[in-house]
Amino acid sequence: MLPPLCQFCPSGLRPFIGLSAGLIASVALAATAVASEPNVAVTIKPVHALVSGIMAGVGTPTLIVDGAASPHTFTLKPSSAKAINTADVFIRVSETVEPFTRKLVKALPESVKLVTIVELSDLKLLDQRDGTTFEAHDDHDHSANDHKPGDHKESKDGHVWLDPDNAKIIVTRVTEVLAATYPASAEQFRVNAAALTARLDGLANEISTELAPVKGKPFVVFHDATQYFEARFGVTALGSITISPDVQPSAKRLTAVRKKMASLNAACVFAEPSFQPNLVAAVTEKTSARSGTLDAEGINLTPGPELYFELMRGLSRELKTCLEPRT
Repeated sequence: MLPPLCQFCPSGLRPFIGLSAGLIASVALAATAVASEPNVAVTIKPVHALVSGIMAGVGTPTLIVDGAASPHTFTLKPSSAKAINTADVFIRVSETVEPFTRKLVKALPESVKLVTIVELSDLKLLDQRDGTTFEAHDDHDHSANDHKPGDHKESKDGHVWLDPDNAKIIVTRVTEVLAATYPASAEQFRVNAAALTARLDGLANEISTELAPVKGKPFVVFHDATQYFEARFGVTALGSITISPDVQPSAKRLTAVRKKMASLNAACVFAEPSFQPNLVAAVTEKTSARSGTLDAEGINLTPGPELYFELMRGLSRELKTCLEPRT
C-alpha cells in the first residue's frame, strides 16, 4: 500500500517513490550497522593485539601508541585524545607504563568505560626489583598526590603482558567487558577468546622448550622491562643499564653494571629499539659479553592480532641466540 500522501500521485512516479523508500531503508540499516560497531581504544601494541584477537570478525580496536613510539615517552596527539574520549571502552596498562594517561583518565567522559590492566582480578603482579643494579624506583617519579590512598598497584612492575598466563587473564577479563558492552557480539567474543587462550598455551610451551638450554644464564637489559618473561620461562637478568627508560644513566651506574657483569660472567647485554646503542657499548667494553636487542613493547612490529605472538617469539629467539654458547 502506498503512503497516504502518494495515493493520488501519477502512476508513473509510483515506482520511483517505492525505490526511494527502499533506499531510505537501506541507508537506515547501514547507519545502524555503523553505530553498532564496537568503538574500543587501546594504548599499546601488545595489549592491542590481544584485544584485536578477541574482536576478530566484529571490529578493530584503535591503537593509540602507534609507529615506533614508546609508551613511556609518548606524547598524546589531539587525534589520539579524541579517539579515547569518544570510545565506548578505553584500555590501558597502568600510569607508570603509559604516563600520558595519568591526567587524561581523570577527565574521561562518563560514557567511556575505563579498563586498567594492572587492576584486573587474578592478574599476577610482581614488585619492582631493587639491588645494586635493580634499584627501587617509580618509573616517572609521581608524587604521592597522584594516587589514591592505599593504591599499591602503581608500585608494581607494569610489564604484565610478558607472561602468557597474564595474557590469558587479560583476554578473559577484557572479553567480559566487551561482552557486557556489546551483547549482540558477546558469543563471537567468547569464541575468539577461547581460541586465543588455546594459542597462548601453545606459545608458552613452545617458548619453554626453546629457552630450556639457556635457563639461568645471566644477562643485562637496557631497562627493567622483562621480569615477567624471565619469571615465567626461567631466564635471569642480573640488572639494567638504566633505572628508567627516560633517564640517562650516570657514569657511576654504568661502572656498577659493568662490575656486576664481570663478577657474574654475564653472557649478554640487550639494547632496546628506541634507545642509544652507545650505552650498551659502554657497558660491554673490555668484557666478553655479546649484545642483542629486546623489543618488549613491539615497537618495531606491525600492529594486529599476530603481534603478541611475534613479540614473544622474538624475545625468545633473541635471548637464545645471544645466550647460547658459541663453539
